Amino acid sequence: MATEHTGSDTSSIFKIVPAALWQEAERDGVFRGSEVDLRDGFIHFSTAAQAEETAAKHFAGQDNLLLIAIDAARLGAALKWEPSRGGALFPHLYGDLALSAVTAVDSLPLSPDGRHRFPPRSASTD
Repeated sequence: MATEHTGSDTSSIFKIVPAALWQEAERDGVFRGSEVDLRDGFIHFSTAAQAEETAAKHFAGQDNLLLIAIDAARLGAALKWEPSRGGALFPHLYGDLALSAVTAVDSLPLSPDGRHRFPPRSASTD
């Protein structure tokens, strides 16, 4: 069940994307989603507090990733907050992501310990 989600922690949401897939989106002028997003029927996002766990769970050891920051307010009614891991609400976009909603694109390099290094902004935006 989708719910409305309010609060200052939701101004930015994040998408972890392989660099090649994001380059395709920039060429097309729109991001339609990853293979998983297309299969599920919506684009998966994370809050700042959820992004590191998402990277560890779904992108472990993967290099050449980008962290895309999105202004959630620009997504309108197509953005739904739905329960996932342990009942936590995750943002899901039912439609394409207009690149005009993107506020930052940062590389997400691997640290020597194999975990992704997040820019300070995403770790403290919550």
